[in-house]
Amino acid sequence: MIAALQKHRSLRGGLLILPAALFLLVFFLAPFFIVLGYSFAERGTYGGVVWNFTLENYQRAFDPLYFSTVLRSGWIAALTTLLCLVLGYPLAYFIATRSEKWRGVLLLALIIPFWTNFLIRTYALLTLLRTNTGLINVTLMNLGLIRQPLPLFGNDFAILLGLVYGWLPNMVLPLYAAISRLDHSLIEAAQDLYAPGSKVFLRVIWPLTLPGVVAGSILVFIPALGAFITPALLGGGKSLMIGNIINNQFLAAHDWPFGSALSTIMIGIMLVVTIVYFRMVQKEAT
Repeated sequence: MIAALQKHRSLRGGLLILPAALFLLVFFLAPFFIVLGYSFAERGTYGGVVWNFTLENYQRAFDPLYFSTVLRSGWIAALTTLLCLVLGYPLAYFIATRSEKWRGVLLLALIIPFWTNFLIRTYALLTLLRTNTGLINVTLMNLGLIRQPLPLFGNDFAILLGLVYGWLPNMVLPLYAAISRLDHSLIEAAQDLYAPGSKVFLRVIWPLTLPGVVAGSILVFIPALGAFITPALLGGGKSLMIGNIINNQFLAAHDWPFGSALSTIMIGIMLVVTIVYFRMVQKEAT
């Protein structure tokens, strides 16, 4: 057996990826096909699932009431990704260009929020942003800087702020990994040829760090699209995303087939966006 493994490199590679492949099969593909099967069933009178094939769940999903929420969720997730990229790229570049000693300190400061539960961090934002009792509004009103509370809670601004706060490290870490591998001799060569800073960035730095941009964008967009804790708390029940509707269908309305249809559509959107994004980046890189 050992001799066969030493002789066939492909067999060794297959055995190495076997545990991960089995994990994905059991905990991702199998649940996905179960949800997909539920999406074509009917809801029972008192909840539950009746195994009668129907497309009604998908027809309901494209009702303007629900489909507008899907589009709005996609818009918020895309805007969250863009804001994380705009904020995270300079931060990642700053960390990657520090000395070895300070890199470790700065990376530690970046990942410390991950040591606290995401729900607790969202509640912490809630205490800052509440309209009448939030720390920001109370402080500004006590200082006489404002007369009426600022609308910081129960709207898309609060949701965006919570999503960016929650997922910014997911953007910074892949960017840091890509930037830290940059060959700085290429940057010095471009500067020696009197290229301005903007061209050095667009022609040298940006193309070489595109893998980090792609990885970070995917790691931010996917959880932002399916978020339900942040909109539920910071949206104040007024600004819902598709994750909240799916959560309500499974836990409150007990309409598993319709919730499964919405989940399948959301997964499909994630898959399409990821493929399109990869294709666009590959074209830009070439």
